[in-house]
Amino acid sequence: MKCITCKGRGLCGRPVCPILRRLEEAATLPRIGRSLEGMSPPEVFVGRHGYPLVRAGPMVPAGESQGGLSGQPGLGMDIGEIIASRAALVRSESKIAVKEAQAPGRLLEACQQIALSAAPVGTEVSFCRPPRARLQFDGVLSPSGPTGELEKMQITTNPLIPRKVDQMVEDRDAAASAAIAELYNSGIGTDHISRILSLGLLGKKRKLVPTRWSITASDDMIGKLLKETVLDQPQINDYYLFSGEDLGNHFEILLLPRPFSFELVEIWMARSVWAEEGFVGRDGEDTRPKGEYSSLAGGYYAARLAVLEHLARRGRQAGVLAAREISEAYWAPLGVWVVREVARKAMRSPPARFAGLAEALAEMEKRIRTPAGQWRKQARILAGPVQRSLMDF
Repeated sequence: MKCITCKGRGLCGRPVCPILRRLEEAATLPRIGRSLEGMSPPEVFVGRHGYPLVRAGPMVPAGESQGGLSGQPGLGMDIGEIIASRAALVRSESKIAVKEAQAPGRLLEACQQIALSAAPVGTEVSFCRPPRARLQFDGVLSPSGPTGELEKMQITTNPLIPRKVDQMVEDRDAAASAAIAELYNSGIGTDHISRILSLGLLGKKRKLVPTRWSITASDDMIGKLLKETVLDQPQINDYYLFSGEDLGNHFEILLLPRPFSFELVEIWMARSVWAEEGFVGRDGEDTRPKGEYSSLAGGYYAARLAVLEHLARRGRQAGVLAAREISEAYWAPLGVWVVREVARKAMRSPPARFAGLAEALAEMEKRIRTPAGQWRKQARILAGPVQRSLMDF
């Protein structure tokens, strides 16, 4: 199996990913004692190994100097800065049964309070032994720093819980999908929603959800909600090309005057993090529900969400061809948040407008470094000759 397909998930059968191991060994990490006190970003990690008995616990900065550290990194930083900020976060963990979310003990309840908060939460933790100094990378999650087995913890400041979040957590009759829709429509951010979902705080049959699963699940559920809205809207009349780039990820997103469909073509250039020799993959959907998990993993749902957010704001539907080109500048995996935020950046940019498809594609090809012959054949939305349709007149 190719690295580009596995992306560090262990699907290749190797006990350790050699790409991730090289990055982890090159990192400089702080030395941590058996106790730690600081402002959790707020962020709580829930692992997947051993499911349904998982390891979970808060992320706590390694020192008071990191008290203002935000949980999720953002655009505008370089990769080295992001890795350094994440390396300063210590991941504490304790074994917890996923169904404990239905009647949480003291430790899980404290973790849930952190997850509910919209602002950093004062946290004290003590470990069974000094945390293991290791930086961990992942294709879906943000990098994380040293990991320690949790002996005890307590929160030392009151969490800032938005009223709507409190309402939906108290509503045990609402399905998780309905609760997520309510939170999103009330302006609660996608990171906050996935955090709440992960800690088993939504739905009727509540349980912990591994962080990597909750990120993609929330992107998918919000995307489905927006898609239902978009399908009831009129089509656009012209072709619009949106561009955005950051952290070695470049998006060209073309909207076509057609019924809704979404297609993502991923172009991994040679010497990018997962592709030594380069690779092109694609996946897509039409107006019908997507039946199977995307071959492009969580990045597909993250990019689709960004485009659907734009269409819903605009009150229109369109056919969508999104090209994500990943260059050698993306030298370490930072998580699917990069895909979501760079795609959002693209959809916020002023688009180029075209009367016909041929002109729009010509401009799109100019902006993508990889020759069109290497990726355009993957785009099924472009199957057949590029000619003017009745919609162009």
